[in-house]
Amino acid sequence: MSEVTRHIAIVGCGQLAQMMAQEGKPLGITFSFLAEKGEDAGCVEGLGTVVRLDEAGSGEDLFQALGCPEVITAEREQVDVALLRELQRFCPVYPDPHVFEKAQHRLREKRALTESGLPVAPFMPARGRGELLNALDKLGYPAFIKSCENGYDGKNQWRVKDAAELQEAIKEAQDLPCVVEASVDFSCEVSLIGARSVSGEVKTYPLTENLHRQGTLLLSKAPYQDEQLLASARAYLQKLMDDWDYVGVLSVECFVTSEGLLVNEIAPRVHNSGHWTLVGADTSQFANHLRAILDMPLGDTDCPRPAAMVNMLGVDRAPTDKNEGVWLYGKTLRPGRKMGHVILVDDSSEELAQRCEAMIADLYQQ
Repeated sequence: MSEVTRHIAIVGCGQLAQMMAQEGKPLGITFSFLAEKGEDAGCVEGLGTVVRLDEAGSGEDLFQALGCPEVITAEREQVDVALLRELQRFCPVYPDPHVFEKAQHRLREKRALTESGLPVAPFMPARGRGELLNALDKLGYPAFIKSCENGYDGKNQWRVKDAAELQEAIKEAQDLPCVVEASVDFSCEVSLIGARSVSGEVKTYPLTENLHRQGTLLLSKAPYQDEQLLASARAYLQKLMDDWDYVGVLSVECFVTSEGLLVNEIAPRVHNSGHWTLVGADTSQFANHLRAILDMPLGDTDCPRPAAMVNMLGVDRAPTDKNEGVWLYGKTLRPGRKMGHVILVDDSSEELAQRCEAMIADLYQQ
């Protein structure tokens, strides 16, 4: 354990903040948490001081209430960028607020990806009936309509395969600023997670294959064995990190197509598809995020054996099947809500896949 205590403030009080704090304790790091008005802080109870944004005064008052942290980070994209810039007057904020500004708005994100030369599906901005009709006329069916803001885990997103479904989507989207994306033929979705320190050291984890259920991640398995795709994903990640002078953990989600990888979206934070690293990698994504933003040497990211994570969606009971770890977040049960996850590790990828199927059947009583 470090002899000198280091202090980090995290914007957000959910399970990602929880796991960062849990992984930071062995590193001698203490934490405080910034909660928005009405935000449930149950996940971080006992892990550090919780400061309520609506009870704080000036930026300096807030910084002091957070315990004068050495650095500030966030567990989600949907943060107040102006607030982060105000706090940046008193200590570093990593990743930099300009990254959150891109990632929290789908159109800005798409444009930033293309400006860095990364391949994405054809897209058009659209707002309102006329622009949506025009976009579908140009991009064709099927297509996806996604709100520019507050669209995650399948929320505020519509897949339209014909004019009738488009009319329904128009009714629901109303006047929301949206991005219309052409549908892409892909075999699976993969993600690459990497960390870059203040000094510029970069380490990446193995490529991870992801399976979703109703727009929400259900299963992640690593490693996805394809050296050519891994090289492409690493090049994309490195390009973004260099262009954005990035610090912290960054996730790039991609579609695997017949022509290679297409970037779907990025996440400037620790990511759900990397939870398997808590057991399956030499150093977890959470520990490496903390190391990166404190400019400590990054830990090894090797994956000694095939590993997987199964999300517990709307389920809060421990599974009966054998596993290598169950994380329960302590949240109030709601249908479809991420309540926890299970990690599985095996010597064989084939055995691991079978165990994942059995675990999903166990959790969801299939």
